[in-house]
Amino acid sequence: MATRTMLSAFRNRSLTSRIISHHRSLRTLVLAEHEGGSIKTSSLSAIEAAKSLGDENSISVLLAGSGPSIKEVASRAASCHPSVSEVLLADSEKFSNPLAEPWAKLVHLVHQKGGYSHIISASSSFGKNILPRAAALLDVSPITDVTEISGPNLFVRPTYAGNALSTVRYTGSIPCMLTIRAPSFPPVTVAADSKSDAASIDQVDISILNEDGAVGKSRYIKVCSQNTERPDLGNARVVVTGGRALKSAENFKMIEKLAEKLGAAVGATRAAVDAGYVPNDLQVGQTGKIVAPQLYMAFGVSGAIQHIAGMRDSKIIVAVNKDADAPIFQVADYGLVGDLFEVIPELLEKLPEKK
Repeated sequence: MATRTMLSAFRNRSLTSRIISHHRSLRTLVLAEHEGGSIKTSSLSAIEAAKSLGDENSISVLLAGSGPSIKEVASRAASCHPSVSEVLLADSEKFSNPLAEPWAKLVHLVHQKGGYSHIISASSSFGKNILPRAAALLDVSPITDVTEISGPNLFVRPTYAGNALSTVRYTGSIPCMLTIRAPSFPPVTVAADSKSDAASIDQVDISILNEDGAVGKSRYIKVCSQNTERPDLGNARVVVTGGRALKSAENFKMIEKLAEKLGAAVGATRAAVDAGYVPNDLQVGQTGKIVAPQLYMAFGVSGAIQHIAGMRDSKIIVAVNKDADAPIFQVADYGLVGDLFEVIPELLEKLPEKK
């Protein structure tokens, strides 16, 4: 009995020492997504989340791409956040488009050289595509959709479609791999001319990847995106969302007109997307995008639990629905029982044009 107790104590002490070692040697790798010559706001949020792991944390940003544009991104990334100590740059035609297989191999390669305690990405399509594959190569279990970091090994994430929060303690081997919900970690604002504390930029030797045939198992076809000046749905301060009650793609244009007047992003429920009113990149919800704007306006949205999971953290929620018993009213700060085909035209008439 005494021997069994001593063995148990040894195992607990071993686990404790491993967790403490994480505290003493924090090195974090942030997988950064970029577009139009700049790092995306969601990746800046991932850097902010990395900062929350601890004060003595060395943060490296991993960028991949090709040509002069990726060097421009690296230059901006070096001064995008005061906590970034290093930018790692993989410049190759293999990374012209963010395919998961070469990116996962790249993450594996960089970790082998750097020995990071944590690897973090935003919980976007980019992060959800790459991080699980990289975790499989590194033989660790990732923790997804983190909304709060309480320590190097202690994280909070939503569960049961956002109706409960679970606290997770990571006790596995390094690296601890996370995807974070960007709205939960708003990035700091850095002056555009702030270059005094720019991080170093180092090239990643990817010659070993060129010999790996597994990298070419997928290929880029095309990207489909809307040509619009509206804000990005994931980072907008105001979001106007329409549901299946709009009845057609033509009627959904009322939502788009209202969004233009408000300078807002357009969102949609899964039912509206499945009905073909709008493309699926506008879907808000558990299986779509997670948003937390200052103002969320829902028109003809019933309030299914999967949709509420994607917008319940919005600061102010306004709902318009002709069904007084619609579940959306349970989470709305302001609710109006009315016909959206009467309410939206009246709003469009009374709201001033956006300057």
